[in-house]
Amino acid sequence: MFRKLLSLDEAKEKISRRFKPKPLGVEQIPLLDANRRVLAEQIVSPIDVPPFNRSTVDGYAVKAEDTFGADEANPARLRLRGAINVGELPNIKLEKGETAEIATGAPLPKGADAVVMMENTEKQGGTVLVYRSVVENENVMKAGADIKKDEVVFTPGKRLTWKDIGVIAALGVKTVKVYRKPRVAVISTGTEIVAPGNRLPPGKIYDINGYTLSASVAECGATPLNMGVVSDDYQQLSETLREALETTDAVITSGGVSVGPRDFIPRILESLGGHELVVHGIAIKPGKPTTVALINGKPVFALPGHPTSALLTFHLLVRPFLAKLSGISGVEKTFKTVKACVGVRMFPAKGRRTFVTVKLVREADGRNVAYPATTGESGAITTLAKADGFIEIPENQQFIDAGEEATVHLFEV
Repeated sequence: MFRKLLSLDEAKEKISRRFKPKPLGVEQIPLLDANRRVLAEQIVSPIDVPPFNRSTVDGYAVKAEDTFGADEANPARLRLRGAINVGELPNIKLEKGETAEIATGAPLPKGADAVVMMENTEKQGGTVLVYRSVVENENVMKAGADIKKDEVVFTPGKRLTWKDIGVIAALGVKTVKVYRKPRVAVISTGTEIVAPGNRLPPGKIYDINGYTLSASVAECGATPLNMGVVSDDYQQLSETLREALETTDAVITSGGVSVGPRDFIPRILESLGGHELVVHGIAIKPGKPTTVALINGKPVFALPGHPTSALLTFHLLVRPFLAKLSGISGVEKTFKTVKACVGVRMFPAKGRRTFVTVKLVREADGRNVAYPATTGESGAITTLAKADGFIEIPENQQFIDAGEEATVHLFEV
């Protein structure tokens, strides 16, 4: 039997009180390897970007005042001094009434403060006719307009994307300091579970949790170590858990946490030296049998075996922990949210906080309407595959009525 069920808030409070996750160290890596890694240093620009005033069009560099009043009927006539190509430093200084041909991206010559687009000009020997006036800085990107020298570009805790890597490359930075990725063991339990790629005997099912949980761990900035499927054997489970605790920074199991005769995980956790059972049962649906332990300072998150239950409790309890351990900042905003109208009346389980997985549908009038993703059976993996997020119904609320506005917590990271 479960001990007294904790509310979700009580479980979160106990976990946060006992676990104080922080980054596990710093390493310096090539920028080319930094995609999806978590920055461990402040990036300050050593240069202006761009480092010079540059033309944003093909045309002619001019003094803007030399073009004032120019039009089709009365073009400005400027003396051509030469041409400036990309990647070369201009050796021209424009005086009043002079111009220079310039390519997109090329540095402006001294004396110029604007560029006339090529299509608004006509070249006649050593003279350029300008048929449209420009103002100062028109068609020019000023030095430092994108990033200024000594500007703080990124701060620690930023998870780098391909776009961020492009920004850092623009600063001339070749390597960055990032937090070490935590190693997280993922163990699927159950005599009925078979690893994908093997023959499926009668009465067996393929392992889902080992793959979905490993992918979820990777999304949190950690490195998953999938330790495969372990049958409901006390000795084998004990040995696998010990190995996982010795070789990784945290452990996630799925299955074997309920009250059946072969649900060994809570008993094994209590048998390990230096153990503390932090959570054993939470008043939520799905996810009631979730168990969390601290073994010699390392966390073990023992999740239910049903795929939807395992993934939902992972997102509720494990994801914030792993994000902090990976060094990702802003983890208090674990889920993005949107407002939506409820498509059908939704009821909570009696006495338990209930999470209804939903799919968002955009109606013709522009409203987001949330419908249950499936019939809600916790074992159906398609429940989560079809879902955009979930709606949380408190324990003391009787129902959410159709047409009522609710907050949808999105699964996207």
